[in-house]
Amino acid sequence: MHQNDRGIKQGDRLLKMQGKLDRGPVEFKSHIVEQEGEIMAIATRDVISIPPTQSIITAVEKMTKCGFRRLPVTDAGTGMVRGIITSGDIINFMGGGDKFRLVQVRHGGNLLAALNEPVRTIMTQQIATLHSDARIGDAVDVIIKKKIGGLPVIDKEGALTGIVTERDVMRVLAAARSPLHAEDVMSSELRVTGPDSPIASVTREMTKYRFRRLPVVSDDVLYGIITATDIMRYLGNREVFSRLTTGNFAEVADLPVRALIAGELFTTTPEKSINEVARDMLEKNIGSLPVIEDSRLIGLVTEFDLVKAFAKG
Repeated sequence: MHQNDRGIKQGDRLLKMQGKLDRGPVEFKSHIVEQEGEIMAIATRDVISIPPTQSIITAVEKMTKCGFRRLPVTDAGTGMVRGIITSGDIINFMGGGDKFRLVQVRHGGNLLAALNEPVRTIMTQQIATLHSDARIGDAVDVIIKKKIGGLPVIDKEGALTGIVTERDVMRVLAAARSPLHAEDVMSSELRVTGPDSPIASVTREMTKYRFRRLPVVSDDVLYGIITATDIMRYLGNREVFSRLTTGNFAEVADLPVRALIAGELFTTTPEKSINEVARDMLEKNIGSLPVIEDSRLIGLVTEFDLVKAFAKG
């Protein structure tokens, strides 16, 4: 059954899409992850970090240039981890949540001035980390329980030695054949937005529900996917500055998200195995795939969904 929700504003919709098949809840049978290798075997060792005194715009530009969704914040001298700045923190800062107060209150709505504040003012300070002798199973546990996409790896003194992401974990776990398919693990109750929804509306939705991405739907047809990285890239590529004359955030807040959707739209189908879905994500360097059936969006599979599915069942 497909709910139209035509009386609800296009930019604020919850679609419950089950497709034509009866997709009840899938019961996973938990098992212990058997990978016993040290976490450093899959972690990125040559980690780029930023000191807490660096400006927000410098952090955003570095993340955009390197294609990162997160950047550890470390003391310049000791390498001790003090926090992490993520694409989620950036969209929170851009009108999504409490970090927007830096723009709105301290700088009276002046985005340019707020971007020059030190990154410590918006970074996430209480973060989960892994020690360098941790197992892959430890990373899986933290990622699933805390719904975290990336974990700094530290040594006994607390200095940064690496970073491991859910993509790193998914790559390892996907080596084991799974009987599950996209329809078994996808999210079928989806919040979506419209192509003409303003940036400010989308950042609020993402922050409120802790989403990194939202399907963009127009007249019940999938238009694209807007991600936190797309919005962050808008700042990091300095495109936002071409729209600013006074520096006020209001000048960019109403830009429709259709202008920010980047790249080709990739999709998958409900019957595709999750091993194939994982391989497609890794090859295309993307974090999610919309699930399409009879030309209709019925779900979304993310890296997190796959890590959870491979680790259980």
